[in-house]
Amino acid sequence: MVGRPARLDKPPACGASAVVWFAPPPWDEEHPQRRAIDQRLPPDHLARRIDEGVNRLDLAPLFQTYQGHGTPPLRPDVLLKIVLYEMASGKPSPAEWFRDARECDGVRWLGRGVQPSRSACYEFWHRLQPFFGDWNEQVLQAAIDQGQLAGARAAQDGTAVAACASRHRLVNQETLHRRTAELDEVLAADQRRQPPAVLRSWMARHDDTRLAQRARYERAQERMGQLQAENQRRRKCHRQAPEKIVVSLSDPDAACARDKLHVFRPLYNVQLLCDLDTPFVLAYQVFAQGHDHGTLAPLVERSVELTGCKPQILLADATYASVLDLAVCQAHGITLYAPVSQNDFSVHQQRKPQTNQFTALPKGAFTWDPAAANYVCPQGHRLHREGQSFVQRQGQERLQTYRFRCPPEHCRCCPLATTCTPHPAAGRTVTRLEHEELLDELRARMSTPAAKALYRLRSRTVELAFADLKEHRTLRRFNARGLPSAQAQVGAVILVHNLLLLLRAQHPARASLPASRILEKMKC
Repeated sequence: MVGRPARLDKPPACGASAVVWFAPPPWDEEHPQRRAIDQRLPPDHLARRIDEGVNRLDLAPLFQTYQGHGTPPLRPDVLLKIVLYEMASGKPSPAEWFRDARECDGVRWLGRGVQPSRSACYEFWHRLQPFFGDWNEQVLQAAIDQGQLAGARAAQDGTAVAACASRHRLVNQETLHRRTAELDEVLAADQRRQPPAVLRSWMARHDDTRLAQRARYERAQERMGQLQAENQRRRKCHRQAPEKIVVSLSDPDAACARDKLHVFRPLYNVQLLCDLDTPFVLAYQVFAQGHDHGTLAPLVERSVELTGCKPQILLADATYASVLDLAVCQAHGITLYAPVSQNDFSVHQQRKPQTNQFTALPKGAFTWDPAAANYVCPQGHRLHREGQSFVQRQGQERLQTYRFRCPPEHCRCCPLATTCTPHPAAGRTVTRLEHEELLDELRARMSTPAAKALYRLRSRTVELAFADLKEHRTLRRFNARGLPSAQAQVGAVILVHNLLLLLRAQHPARASLPASRILEKMKC
């Protein structure tokens, strides 16, 4: 990692138009107020670690976003230290940064007396959003170069985080079209400089804010079109009625689904890929969906982008134990460890593993014969393949499925007929997906004692990381609207997380701590 550019607060030389003249902070290193705060801060204070960590980042791309026109801007490296300190303290709101720049000793020490306005804090946050991915890559590469991180074993999981939107203002397609038409009538009256005939309670009060509201409604219409198209691509048994599909007008990008507390609300799905041997987070991603399907491949690809390598062993929940995810792992040479067709809630919900929920005899009781490419029932009768079809999985992916049926003459006189099938006269049917042999291999692998012992490490890594994000970094609800803002907020807290871990090796007192206490001592 490279230090920040020089000559931050000096005017550019003649002809050096690429150098930006930044406003000098009110305090220098020897300022009495900064020295007084410096004496009060403990040697291991969070502010000192943030100051040291940011000085190691390459901030040249951030400095290049300033054009050098108008009033000299505040130094972005100083503001970045304030932002990361506040993120580590569980304060993601720029309004809180504005207040703490005047009241908090740690922020005042980092900012050298800088007191940005509220609008400057919000503007700087939007400026930072594209850079967190590159900075996380710098930190992870430095950890690999120093031998702190190998990335050979990882664990993945996801959690639902509430969007910055109300759960009481969700509209369906009909309501959205009606409101858009009414809003267009009011906007037409605004252009004629006439007072609106009817101003609904949900409409903005001023003409300029109504234009911003119309832009959000346009984005909501685009999102509604995407959701309706996805709904039509589903199987008929899983398809919702068109009027049941809703979007949030405050944050149209968010997915409307049930969170961990079974509350139907706008939310985002935060996915983490954590190293199994260290507390480092190898990759992160935010998805606008209410489930974990289809997130394994993007996380693996993101891990390759950030670290330059991919894990050889991956621990995941039962949601990721699908044939598509297993095919991705096989293509990348990754060994996946995940329970098949069950999770921690399967017993409590009285779900039957590997069944269609209508029979007591599971599919696992049937033996697959690879040589003959068919099934053998528990009574020794061989099933015959009678057809094939396609089933859609994870968006556009289509898998071929094969159907096998036991001859009815065997099922009618079978002693297991009442538990095997509700229609013995038609014969029991069993379906098999394309690449299902990968599921059989995973099921056999997870039955070994070594795999069960390895899988227990998952709760100590990725689950601990989510607990830290929600409890210490207050990531239970996003602070801004839109998928890019949600991605940036997660990227900021992950950057703080990994940056403090990178600096741990330089402090022997902290390097000797167990991983479970490192995250707690990162708090101010």
